[in-house]
Amino acid sequence: MRRLEGRVALVTGASRGIGLGVAKRFADEGARVTLMDIDEEALEEGVKVLRESNRDVLGVAGDVSNEADVQRCVADTIEQFGQLEILVNNAGVIRDNLIHKMSVDDWQTVMRVHLQGSFLCTQAAQKPMVERGYGRIINLSSTSALGNRGQANYATAKAGLQGLTRTLAIELGRFGITANAIAPGFIVTDMTRATAARVGVPFEEFMNARASETPVRRVGYPEDIAAAAVFFASEEAGFVTGQVLYVAGGPRG
Repeated sequence: MRRLEGRVALVTGASRGIGLGVAKRFADEGARVTLMDIDEEALEEGVKVLRESNRDVLGVAGDVSNEADVQRCVADTIEQFGQLEILVNNAGVIRDNLIHKMSVDDWQTVMRVHLQGSFLCTQAAQKPMVERGYGRIINLSSTSALGNRGQANYATAKAGLQGLTRTLAIELGRFGITANAIAPGFIVTDMTRATAARVGVPFEEFMNARASETPVRRVGYPEDIAAAAVFFASEEAGFVTGQVLYVAGGPRG
């Protein structure tokens, strides 16, 4: 039997990269999945690809930092699938810069998407989970939570998600809801390609440099994160909550 058979999941930031990889894997494991993303064009393409493979998915365009959009997404999910049991807070942005160059807007944008977005999505999703007496919340942190040059905003937001995760585990455990976080290392996505472009390094060279710094001597892919997410979303992880799993090819910090 597939590990998420009959479950309903909502994945934010799901039009590409890690989010799309998680949505694909969840659907392959038997879940019905709502993909939420602010990029309508990319979202439509992602949903189309999954439906062509006979996966049962719903696409909802919206901004995770907008309360009305989040409430609508949760309502649409329940209307379409009848329930909501798994939430993956993946939506994120980067606005990298050294602290003396970082603007207030750069800071606030990253906080709004990562922290406010995860707060709003969790607040909306926990209600049907509590009513059902079952839920899985998975937050996407990062190895940058341990500190990373040029990412004061991103590192702070990702560290904050770890604190949110532990608090949710304490508050919601009595209702049959677990909360865990995944902290990816270097993952091949559009975001890491953009980082390479920003610093003026060819992506292949950028990847090779990151791989050489990693004990397993390779970079990561969305499928690596999806594998961890499936575990946290499954019945097997029912006694695992408040944890941060670094999926980074080796220890750091």
